[in-house]
Amino acid sequence: MAAAAVRFHPAAAQEAESTYDWYAARNPAAANGFREELRQAIEAVTANPRAWPHYGSRARRYVFPRYPFSWVYLLRGDSIEVLAVAHGRRRAPPLIRHVRGLDDWRACGESRS
Repeated sequence: MAAAAVRFHPAAAQEAESTYDWYAARNPAAANGFREELRQAIEAVTANPRAWPHYGSRARRYVFPRYPFSWVYLLRGDSIEVLAVAHGRRRAPPLIRHVRGLDDWRACGESRS
């Protein structure tokens, strides 16, 4: 079986890029580590997209092992749409709250920064 194609929502791509830039400005090794985590996420999720737990009723979530981030993604036919590269200690982005069916961040016990 061929690996699923991965597409990033523009907001998710921007979050990944700005996170990399934030790490790079402080510690280039940490920035490279974050990039490696992104690569590993792509490999893990494309190898078995249904292996990761549900996040709400429609999305799934892959949690990065070494960084406080996760991918929230949808399966769309033979492709994977990454909706967010979300920080674990920040309020969920509006798109994720919509996908989870949440009107308020407190409904899912998320912290707010």
